[in-house]
Amino acid sequence: MKRSLFGRVWPNATAVVLCIGFVFPVYWMIATAFKPTGDIVSEDPVWFPTDITLDHFRTATGADHFWTFVTNSLTVTVLAVVFSLVIALAGSFALARMRFRGRRGFIVGFMLAQMAPWEVMIIAMYMIVRDASMLNSLVPLTAFYTMMILPFTVLTLRGFVAAVPAELEESAMVDGCTRMQAFRRVILPLLAPGLMATSMFGFITAWNEFALVLVLNKDAEAQTLPLWLTSFQTVFGNDWGATMAASTLFAVPILILFVFLQRRAVSGLTAGAVKG
Repeated sequence: MKRSLFGRVWPNATAVVLCIGFVFPVYWMIATAFKPTGDIVSEDPVWFPTDITLDHFRTATGADHFWTFVTNSLTVTVLAVVFSLVIALAGSFALARMRFRGRRGFIVGFMLAQMAPWEVMIIAMYMIVRDASMLNSLVPLTAFYTMMILPFTVLTLRGFVAAVPAELEESAMVDGCTRMQAFRRVILPLLAPGLMATSMFGFITAWNEFALVLVLNKDAEAQTLPLWLTSFQTVFGNDWGATMAASTLFAVPILILFVFLQRRAVSGLTAGAVKG
């Protein structure tokens, strides 16, 4: 029985509407970044900028401590992703391959840690860092970001490890490899999609985090880019052109990462969700 015209059209129409709804704010942000100030504050919205200007980008990049914020954000984000991947590789392998007492409870604990909002612990985090005299430092920030990323990373990679037949590892060990060599030469290359998915998630989580750095790092020299976005709010109002230009620059690293990793990341998220 042939499907009706409505049955064929409505899924595509719904997808188009949703796509426009998600894409339009991004387009408006980028378009506003290139508009002259007069077009931005005009009562009649300018949908397609004709007079392109880079003044707002110059204002954004010329803000105080801009390159310090960039360096701090890249440092804590990259380190948090690397640390979480290294720890999660060992943890996910143990959970997927080994049978030990308390294993199920351990997995449930990771799930609960993933579901729990970390904001409820922000006061405890502040007190720990304060008592350790490490306020305005990137070290505790990196440690906390690693802990935020770790549960998702372990659970996702566990699904990938479980999907790899144990016979491959055993064959490598029969051929003379140690367990570590078998993991490095056989298992690790097959985990590439999972590593891509988890690294993208970790990068986005750490890159966008705002509340924790606001509480722990009051010194401008130890702050990150999310706080930089607030620097365009003045007593005279918001500099919307500079704010949109700054937001565009802030989104560029994530967009670049997504373009390069999207195919592997999607397969990694899917496999990690259903395997194991």
